Amino acid sequence: QVTLVESGGGLVEPGGSLRLSCAASGFTISQATVSWHRQAPGKQRELVARLSLTGGTSNYADFVKGRFTISRDNAKNTVELQMNSLKSEDTAVYYCKAVQLGLVYWGQGTQVTVSS
Repeated sequence: QVTLVESGGGLVEPGGSLRLSCAASGFTISQATVSWHRQAPGKQRELVARLSLTGGTSNYADFVKGRFTISRDNAKNTVELQMNSLKSEDTAVYYCKAVQLGLVYWGQGTQVTVSS
């Protein structure tokens, strides 16, 4: 059974940092294109960052460029999202996604709240 499980969310003050992790089971994360998405209340889910299959190319939404970094840990079979300089508008549920051989997998999401 293929699953993705996110962790690392929580409450943080503006300007703070969080590191999200997405643990994959049932498939090898190094053989998938992976990405992080988020959905704020009342808004559509949006792409935050994507990492290519080889890991050589990463793409970021303009609103997180320079603040967030996506990475893959093949040894742990995880995808990470380092989030720095967090803003209140970053508050959302964050989801990881993996695409392998045309099959799409989503995690259940982890809540990130940025508030003082």
